[in-house]
Amino acid sequence: MDKSAAVSQRTSSFVNPFPHRPYMVTTGAAAAASGAVGLKGIIAGGITGGIEICITFPTEYVKTQLQLDDKKGSGQRKYNGIIDCGAKTIRSHGVLGLYRGLSVLLYGSIPKSAVRFGMFEELKKHSVDEKGNLSPIKRMLCGLGAGVAEAVFAVTPMETVKVKFIHDQNSANPKFKGFFHGVREIVRTQGFRGTYQGLTATCLKQGSNQAIRFFVMESLKDWYRGGDPTKPVNKFVVEIGRASCRERV
Repeated sequence: MDKSAAVSQRTSSFVNPFPHRPYMVTTGAAAAASGAVGLKGIIAGGITGGIEICITFPTEYVKTQLQLDDKKGSGQRKYNGIIDCGAKTIRSHGVLGLYRGLSVLLYGSIPKSAVRFGMFEELKKHSVDEKGNLSPIKRMLCGLGAGVAEAVFAVTPMETVKVKFIHDQNSANPKFKGFFHGVREIVRTQGFRGTYQGLTATCLKQGSNQAIRFFVMESLKDWYRGGDPTKPVNKFVVEIGRASCRERV
């Protein structure tokens, strides 16, 4: 019996302990990552971002209120600090008053994650060398491109609408009846340019944020793999990179 026949006979008699992984009978290795896995990552990132926003939004609301309070120009500020702003908001609108404008960030979290990670992976695909590795400079450039893309397509309009929405809800006679109504009113009265105020500053901010974030993440992954791009990465290592570069937008 030749060698190939012997291997075939052993394979046919082998009972695979992983019924949902038939490829392990012949290869003994994990299947390559598919596009569905990347899509799951984007969706999971969006959901995680949504949960984070729900937890931390009161601080974002208070920050925006204090920024708007500085710009009223009446000579007399309404709030005397973070605690005073939170207390007055709860006193006048209840605890849920700290969550006015939350829908703006929730609606923007998933497309922001999709643009960020989708653009990075696309740029990375065209930037790796013949071994599948990404040089340090290209890691930063790909992250920069991802940050600028998310600033243009998600972060700038989201931030602009958020500030306008919170400012409107804080006025005596709010004009916006909800997120979509508010967006329609802003576009109707100010055009699409009304949702892109501060685009240059946001591009600089997000571009630098993501350049550093992805540089650290990819460097940690490369260090863990030892230069072998096919080696799977422990999720703990990836989360260390993400946590070390966490930013608020």
